[in-house]
Amino acid sequence: MIGKLNHVAIVVPDLAAASAVYRDTLGGDVSDPHDLPEHGVTTVFVNLPNTKIELLHPFGDDSPIAKFLQSNPSGGMHHICYEVDNIIAARDKLLADGARVLGSGEPKIGAHGKPVLFLHPKDFCGTLVELEQV
Repeated sequence: MIGKLNHVAIVVPDLAAASAVYRDTLGGDVSDPHDLPEHGVTTVFVNLPNTKIELLHPFGDDSPIAKFLQSNPSGGMHHICYEVDNIIAARDKLLADGARVLGSGEPKIGAHGKPVLFLHPKDFCGTLVELEQV
């Protein structure tokens, strides 16, 4: 079902500082910030030859990652994203196998303009998993 690793997401307390570390210190190809109000985040992508790193920062008062930063003020790894060919078929198989899909269970449009779903970390070895249809 899962395909390529699409990205690893890291929550950061200071998006400009984190972008500078990845760009200036590590020499990464760093995108401009992109606000996603419907997800409550601002994202920056670090493009790597084989995947991406997504830097996440809270956007708005209802950001789902604000609580993460309260518990982890220095930031940290938030989720891992895998590609799938058909997000509805993947969701239906996961639900049939007893996995929990977060939210309404209906895909939302993610940072790449493609449908995404999040899976409960308790069902995936303590890791929040995002699926993105490619």
